[in-house]
Amino acid sequence: MISGFRLVFSLGAFALCAFPGWAGEPLVLFNGKDLTGWQGMGGAPENWRVKEGTLTCTGGRGAQWLATSREFQDFDLRLEFNLPANGNSGVFIRAPREGAPWVAGMEIQLLDDYGPKWKNLKPDQFTGAIYAALAPSKRATRKAGQWQSLRIRCVGRKCEVWINGEQVVDADLEKIAEKHGKKVPGLRRKSGLIGVQNHGDPVSFRNIVLRQVDRQP
Repeated sequence: MISGFRLVFSLGAFALCAFPGWAGEPLVLFNGKDLTGWQGMGGAPENWRVKEGTLTCTGGRGAQWLATSREFQDFDLRLEFNLPANGNSGVFIRAPREGAPWVAGMEIQLLDDYGPKWKNLKPDQFTGAIYAALAPSKRATRKAGQWQSLRIRCVGRKCEVWINGEQVVDADLEKIAEKHGKKVPGLRRKSGLIGVQNHGDPVSFRNIVLRQVDRQP
């Protein structure tokens, strides 16, 4: 049986190996064994399961999203996700405790980009997009059912997103807010919760780690 300390150490070590070039100490947001550090939003988290280091949403009734118990401002977040065919989910950043997190905060979209269900979506609704505000510059996703990596780096008014190691977003949030701020006021937020979405589809996450970034004066 792996002790809690050894498990956290192992996950942190995996993060440094899985994401080369990442300096500094990672903060393991998901410990791989339970929902410590997370809270159900919009319902009890009875629709989320933890097994063998993986956090899975059944897609059923319960929490609409899971949020971290603490807020973050400037950060480099990395995780792995796995969606089924036609699956839909997302990662929320700088989200408040009240209101729809994809509007009052920001959502980085996760989707089975190749699913026939989504063939008529707008460009800013595919994986890696700042949902309803900025489309990814390219499609870097794999087929459904495979583990994929997501990196989100937000420092000040700059937000960058990588899918499977390929950068797909390099955004000036101030400029995006000028155009989409009424529809997505969360573009102007400077800090908030990090969360994972229940969109009614099964979705799995693992190795959710974050490094806080100190801005230079």
